[in-house]
Amino acid sequence: MSNRDQVLDLKSRLSQAVIGQEAVIDQLLYALLANGHLLLEGLPGLAKTRTIKTLAKNLESEFRRIQFTPDLLPSDITGTEIYVAEAEGDKFQFQPGPIFGNLVLADEINRAPAKAQAALLEAMEERQVTVAGKTHALPELFLVLATQNPIEQEGTYPLPEAQMDRFLLHVFVDYASDDDERKILRLVRGEDAGHATGEAGVVPEQAVLDARREVLAITVSESIERYLVALVAATRRPGDFADSPLAGWIKVGASPRGTLALDRASRACAWLAGRDAVTPADVQAVTHACLRHRIILSYEAEADGVTRDQVLDEVLAQVAVA
Repeated sequence: MSNRDQVLDLKSRLSQAVIGQEAVIDQLLYALLANGHLLLEGLPGLAKTRTIKTLAKNLESEFRRIQFTPDLLPSDITGTEIYVAEAEGDKFQFQPGPIFGNLVLADEINRAPAKAQAALLEAMEERQVTVAGKTHALPELFLVLATQNPIEQEGTYPLPEAQMDRFLLHVFVDYASDDDERKILRLVRGEDAGHATGEAGVVPEQAVLDARREVLAITVSESIERYLVALVAATRRPGDFADSPLAGWIKVGASPRGTLALDRASRACAWLAGRDAVTPADVQAVTHACLRHRIILSYEAEADGVTRDQVLDEVLAQVAVA
C-alpha cells in the first residue's frame, strides 16, 4: 500500500468516527502532511477533542493531552529537573513533560497565562525545549493541535497575534447538518452498546514521514508562486483595489509566514488529491485556514460585523488567478 493510500485510509477512519466534519478532517491532514500545527476553534461539543483523539488512535504515535488552566506552569508542559537520590553522578535528572509526544492536544489553550502559552509555542517553533541549560529535542513526528472556545472569554488569555502566527492553520469547527446529527446519534448509541467502529491496524509513523517528503516534491509553478504572493500582498496593500472595500477592512496584513503556509498547505492539498502539481483550486482551498489568523481587521470592519472570512472571500475575488 502506497503512502497516499495509507493516508487516505486514515482519512476514511476519521470520517467514520467524526461525522459531518469533512472539511475539518481535510485541514487536519494538511497540517499533518505539511509538518505544521493546527488551531481548532469552535463551540463546546463539536468533536474537536474527539477528532484529535481519533487521529492519535489510528496513527502510530504517542498521544499527550495538556489541559490548559490558569494555574498551569511552563514546567508542567516542558518537564523539569528532579532530584534522584539513587542516581550516579548527577543527581538531577530531566523528567520530560507532556510536550514530548508525537500528537499533543493543547486543550483550551486560551485558558493558560502568557508564560505557559509561551512555553508551548516556543517548543512548536524550535522543535526543542531547554531546561536547566540543557536542550532536549522533540520527536521527528511532532504535531500540536490546540483548541479554544470562541464564546467564553471570562478567565481566558487570548493568544497574541505573534503567537497565533505560529500555527500553520486556524480552522473553525461548525455545527453538523441535521442529517449528520442523526448519524452521530446512531454512532454514539453503537459505541455505548460496545459495538466496534471499524477497528484496524494503525497507520505507521514512517508512512507519514515518507508522505511528508512526497509532499515536498509536489511542483509549484512560477504562476502559482505569483498567485500565492499576490494573495498575501492583497492583505498588506488593500488600497491597491480601488473598487473594493478591502482598504477599510484590513488594519494589518499577513506576515511572510502566511505565504509559506499557503505554499506548504496547498502542496499537501494537491498530494492528497493525487496531483503532482499545485493548482489554483488547491491554493483557494487552504487560503482561509492559512490566513484568517494572520490578518487584523480595522475597527470599522469589526463595528460593521465583517468577519475575517468575508475579508478573505473578497481577497480571493479581487486577486486574479495567475
